[in-house]
Amino acid sequence: MAKIIVLGAGRVGSAMALDLSQRHRVTAADISTTALSTLERNNLRTLPLDVTDPVALAGEAKNHDLVINAVPGFLGFQTLKQVLELGCHVVDISFFPEDPLPLAELAKKHAAIAVVDMGVAPGLSNIILGHYDQHLQIDRFRCLVGGLPKQRLWPFQYKAPFSPIDVIEEYTRPARLMVNGEILIKPALSDCELVSIENIGTLEAFNTDGLRSLLSTMPHIPQMEEKTLRYPGHANLINALIKGGFFDSTPLPGQAMSPLQFTSQILEKQWQLDAEEVEFTVLQVEMSGTSKTPTPVATQVSAFLYDEYDPQSGISSMARTTGYTCCATAELILQDYLTHPGLYAPEHIGAQPRCYEFLFKYLQERQVTVRFQRQVLE
Repeated sequence: MAKIIVLGAGRVGSAMALDLSQRHRVTAADISTTALSTLERNNLRTLPLDVTDPVALAGEAKNHDLVINAVPGFLGFQTLKQVLELGCHVVDISFFPEDPLPLAELAKKHAAIAVVDMGVAPGLSNIILGHYDQHLQIDRFRCLVGGLPKQRLWPFQYKAPFSPIDVIEEYTRPARLMVNGEILIKPALSDCELVSIENIGTLEAFNTDGLRSLLSTMPHIPQMEEKTLRYPGHANLINALIKGGFFDSTPLPGQAMSPLQFTSQILEKQWQLDAEEVEFTVLQVEMSGTSKTPTPVATQVSAFLYDEYDPQSGISSMARTTGYTCCATAELILQDYLTHPGLYAPEHIGAQPRCYEFLFKYLQERQVTVRFQRQVLE
C-alpha cells in the first residue's frame, strides 16, 4: 500500500482519488475546501493546500510515494517542476501549455519518474500510436476527441467536464499539425469540418493543439493531426467571442478584471455540469501505414472509445476515461513496470508491451472499453 497525494480535487482529481483509495492511502489536496468537502464524505484524507506555496507543497509532496498532478493547466508546469526537484514520482494530467520534455534531465537528476499528458487525448491516443508504431511504418495519424453533454442546450451546446479556463486555453492556443513531415501552425478552431461519429451522429471537428509531445517523439510520421469534437455551430460561437475581445487577457481602461477573467466566470456557470447530468466521451483514432514484418503490407488501424456518465458511481465519463488512464499509469510506477528515472510521454508507455497490456486491462476492469479494427488494404 503506497502513499499518494492527488493535487487537485475537481471532477477528475476526485475520481482518481476515489479509485486509488481502494488500494492505497490517498490524500486529496486542493485550495478549495468546497471541492474537498465531497471527498470528506467518502472517508478520504483531505488537505487544504495552495500549490503556489512552495514550502507547503514540498512539506506534503515529499511525504508521499507518488504525486498526481491534476491542477489547472496554468499551474501545471511549475507544480510539476517543483515536484521533480523534490525527487517525487509523478503522473501529470494538468495539460499545461509549456513543453514538458525539457524536464527530462531534471527528473533523471533527482531520480524521479514522471509521466505527463496522461489523459484521453493527449494520453490514451498517444499510447495507442506508441504501440502500433512498433509494428507499422505509420504514414498518417488522425485523432478526433471530445466530451459533450447528451442534452444539447442553446447557445453553447456544451458543458465543461473540467476547468473552463483550460477549455478557453484549448480554444486560443495555436494548433500544431504535422504536414508532409513539417510542423505547421494554424489557429485553434480552424479547418472545421462535419464528421459522422458512431453512437452520436454528426459533430464538427476543428484543430486544437493536442499532438504535443508527438511532434517531437514521432517526427518520422509525415501526417499527424488532432481535432476536438463539438456539436455543430459551437466553433462559430467561440470564434465570435474571440473576435469580439471576450478572451483578451489585458484589462480594459479603468477595469481591474480582464475580459478573459470576466468571460471565464460567466462560462463557469454556463458550462457547469449538473450533479447527475449525462455526458459522454468519444475518441476516434485512425492510422495508416505499412506492416514492418514479415512482408510489408498496406494496413489501416482504427480505435474507437465511447463512454458515458456512470449513474451508479456518479462519476462523469471524462473523469472516468481521463482519471482511470492516469490511475493505471500510477500503478505502472508503483508496481515497478517503470523503473528508470526520467520523463515519459504517453507514447513511450504504449511502446512497452507489458505497460500497454496492463493499462488496457485496468481500463477494461472499469468498463472503459476501446474497440480496435485492423484492415489490410488492397
